[in-house]
This record gives sequence, C-alpha cells and structure tokens, in this order.
Amino acid sequence: MNFLTSDNDYLSEPKPARQSIPCIVEIGSADLRGDAAVAAYLRAAVSESTRRAYRADLAHFLGWGGHIPATDEAVARYLAEHAGILSNATLTRRLAAISKAHAMQAEPSPTRSHLVVMTMRGIRRSHGRPQRRVAAAIKADIVAMVAALGSGLGDRRDCALLLIGFAGALRRSELCAIDCTDIERVPQGIIVTLRRSKTDQEGHGRKIGIPHARGNVCAVRALDNWLAASGIAAGPIFRSVSRHGRIGTSRLCDRAVGSIVRHRAEAAGLDARRYAGHSLRAGLATSAAAAGVSSAKIREQTGHASDAMLQRYIRDGELFVGNAAGAVL
Repeated sequence: MNFLTSDNDYLSEPKPARQSIPCIVEIGSADLRGDAAVAAYLRAAVSESTRRAYRADLAHFLGWGGHIPATDEAVARYLAEHAGILSNATLTRRLAAISKAHAMQAEPSPTRSHLVVMTMRGIRRSHGRPQRRVAAAIKADIVAMVAALGSGLGDRRDCALLLIGFAGALRRSELCAIDCTDIERVPQGIIVTLRRSKTDQEGHGRKIGIPHARGNVCAVRALDNWLAASGIAAGPIFRSVSRHGRIGTSRLCDRAVGSIVRHRAEAAGLDARRYAGHSLRAGLATSAAAAGVSSAKIREQTGHASDAMLQRYIRDGELFVGNAAGAVL
C-alpha cells in the first residue's frame, strides 16, 4: 500500500480502513454517476496513478480513525500525531487526498480551516528539512555508465535507455511510453513525439529533437543498436529483458527505469543511492546550463513551462560559471 512515500514502510502502512474509501469518480449527483458514459469520462479525467495515490493516502487516514467528512479538529490531530514520523511532503499529500475526498462528496474541506493550516505551518517550522533531491546524472556520469556496459541484449537496451533519457531530458513515464511509431528519423538525428506526459494529461503532445553525437554517447546509434539486436519493429521500444535474453512484449514500468539507472551507476563505480530515474532528466538540464545553453533552449528540451521550475537545475549547473571565488583565488 505504500505507493508514494519513501518513509518507513511500517509507519506508512495503513491499518484496515473502518469505512470504504471514496471512489475518485464519485463526483456530482447520484443520477449522473449512474450514467455509464459520464462515469467513464469522470474516470478518464484523473490518471490511474493519481487514483492509486489518493486511495493509499485516504486508506492511511481512515485506518488511523478518520472519517469522511472529517472535522478540522480530527485532521489537525492526525497531522500532529504523524509529525516528525512522516515527512512534511507526505503529510501535505495526505491533506490533498483528504481535501479531494470531501470535494467528491460535495462537502466543505476541513483542510482549508485556520486550525489545519496553522497546524501544518507549525509542523513545517518544527520539522522542516531540505527536500531530498536525487543526484543529476551529468554527462561524465552517463559516459561512465555507458563505458561499463557489455554487449548483451540487456546492455544494449540500457545503453539506449540511458542515452535517450538523458539527451531527451525525459521523465521516467515519458521514456517508458515511447513506441516505434513515435520515432521519426531526420538527417540531424531523430525526432521523438511525446504523446502524453505529466504536464500534458490531455495529450496535446510535443516533439523533441535528439541529434547525432560522436563516440559512444550517441543516443541515436544506441537506439538503432538496440532495435536491431532485439528485432523490435512495432510497439513499445523499452521492454523487459530476462537473464536468458528473452524480450518481453509489454513496456517497462516507471520503477524499472530507476532500478536500471541505479544498477548502471553502481556498475560504473558511482554511489547508486544518489541516483534515480529522474537523474537522467536533471542531468541534461544541469549539464546544459553548465555548458552555457540558454534557459529557453533547455526548456524546449525538458518541456518546463517556466524558468522558475527549471531554476534549480540551472542554478546547480552554473555554480562555477563565473564563480566569484574562482576569480580571486
């Protein structure tokens, strides 16, 4: 049941709920909810991963003894009892799930009350700590990971996955979603069509260019090698590969990408605990900023809506560009 939090599994595991968990599609009048077409569109409005997250968070609150609808006093007590045990980010997410559950039942949300808002503010001040950030897999890290790979099917897949994920600054979900039909070959390299992403739930889609590169870090060549060796010509590009070299038919899941990155980081002599699937995306943004690429061009690749969302990568990448201490030491 521990879907979204990295907190201690025992502490995050909800007890059996005392009441049923509100369904994510239970919005509006009972007459409308009974309409199959309306119910289907209501379900399509929210991703399956979001529904799972809400259910897990609500199960924890209900297992603690909470109810929907809840009073602001009960929510404040729930926060206080878990402060310092669960992370502030987890508690904030639980509040979002509780608020959503009330909205689905057309009930006022207790999470907006002054009592709950001030309780959460006090928890942040008392138990605040920097949010854990995975290490950016910069170009040197990617080069080391690729250099440590062999020539087996799994190695070829991982080489393509690492380099396409890095060069495209892709999220794990975007990387897993790529199909053969999403690749367009052009003289400069390839164009990858991302049909849907975390920030594009309505499927408008966007295209990113991945150019040819020299040496062993050419993402285009790595992709060609993987497709040729695997015989994949249709459907998902990145699939499971058994230790006996058997290739699966379904696409990799998000978590598999993180496992691959950590495994390849460890094989390259890096501290695997610092890396995750997001390291590829962060690595391209950080490396590009260090190379002097403009924020506008970086955003074209990453898909960030604004410089504000991209700023932490740019700041890390530019720490030693024109560094004041470097100019005088």
